[in-house]
Amino acid sequence: MPRSWSPNLTLKLTLATHLAAVFSLFALPAGWPWAVAALIVNHAIITLAGLLPRCNWLGPTLTRLPESACRRGEIALTIDDGPDPEVTPQVLDMLDGAGVKASFFCIGRHARQYPALCREIVARGHSIENHGEAHAWHFSLFGYRRMKADISSAQAILGELAGQPPRFFRPTAGLRNPFLDPVLTHLGLQLAAWTRRGYDTCEADPAIVLGRLCQNLAAGDILLIHDGNSARNSAGQPVILSVLPKLLHEIRAAGLTPVTLPAALT
Repeated sequence: MPRSWSPNLTLKLTLATHLAAVFSLFALPAGWPWAVAALIVNHAIITLAGLLPRCNWLGPTLTRLPESACRRGEIALTIDDGPDPEVTPQVLDMLDGAGVKASFFCIGRHARQYPALCREIVARGHSIENHGEAHAWHFSLFGYRRMKADISSAQAILGELAGQPPRFFRPTAGLRNPFLDPVLTHLGLQLAAWTRRGYDTCEADPAIVLGRLCQNLAAGDILLIHDGNSARNSAGQPVILSVLPKLLHEIRAAGLTPVTLPAALT
């Protein structure tokens, strides 16, 4: 459900900086270099926060599961950029074979192309979450209205196919700007980042991807891999298909239980 949005400390300080800069230009014209410097520093901070997917300066960001999930020994396996007609069915079979549930962050336009595949994800007990309509590389440069339209469009089709609206949103590459938090608040969505990722869209070596995902593996982790846009290993196979069985083995060996994000936050 939509929530009431209010700016966080970072945005309040940004507003105060801009107001102070405007005031100084009129009250203390000679101090304009300091006003400009303050604005540059402020915008650098905002830009940096948007480039760091796990940073919460622009709004609350889920990077680990809550303490209750940690006590239950749970982790969340999140799978982005699908559904993919070649890869996603194989991923679903692997998850079924291990008795594991995951959260699929699906792209709206892909869901429109492969609606039956989205329904299959849900039928097998996984959750579908929102990864935007277009998965545009420049999503973090969108203004408020375009960002809201993109997320709302994906929310509509994914909710229709899943039978219930997604609860979580993840932007392209995790990059964002100050408009995202009010948009998500209005749409009743929660921003979900990750604890660690394998960079499997650009790393073709399954061993390196697996090592990144399993480093300091612990309860409460949110892991990120990709069924869409996956890099290919030396045999031409999507990296996730090489990594996932070994990753599930490591998770099981550590005594951990993969669950969907909604289940972990129940």
